Amino acid sequence: MSDKVLVFYGSYRSDRMGIRLADFIVTRMKQRGADVEFIDAKAVNLPMLDRMYKEYKPGTAPEALEALAQKIKAADAFLFVVGEYNWGVQPGLKNLTDHFLEEWFWRPAAIASYSAGRFSGVRSAMAWHGTLSEMGMIIISSTLAAGPIAQTLDEKGEPTGEGGKALERSFPRFADDLAWWTEAARTQRAKRAPPY
Repeated sequence: MSDKVLVFYGSYRSDRMGIRLADFIVTRMKQRGADVEFIDAKAVNLPMLDRMYKEYKPGTAPEALEALAQKIKAADAFLFVVGEYNWGVQPGLKNLTDHFLEEWFWRPAAIASYSAGRFSGVRSAMAWHGTLSEMGMIIISSTLAAGPIAQTLDEKGEPTGEGGKALERSFPRFADDLAWWTEAARTQRAKRAPPY
């Protein structure tokens, strides 16, 4: 059985550099045999949070919200590609995640960060760790960080230079960690229903 993994990306900028990291991850996860779907917050384009998915009566949620809720519920794991905005999280991706809560529960999540600078978005990754954990996900300990993004991945999401080599070396452990927790969580959910 292939792991069903949703890869989330949240930049709304016109010159999106982080899409390179998202492309790299989607390609490498597919090469490993995962059933991967890319979720682009800009393409989904949910409005600023007014009502969470759970606050709509069944059958009344907006179509984009309902479709994404079903994808989240069906996924085995999540992978968040996060950029760093002024030491913090991207508002577009945060807005998308906040529309849901219970839909995220009892599944693992991984965080891959990037930035234009040498810190590779790690400050954003730190902020996301607590946020995603609070939303009921188990955050894997392995991290993936790319920066400066323009010197690490080319326009097609292929590694370049020393940063790209480092990313290639780091990816297998990162993906292995997510796969292990994905199998563990799926096995446990099959064995015993979550307590809430």
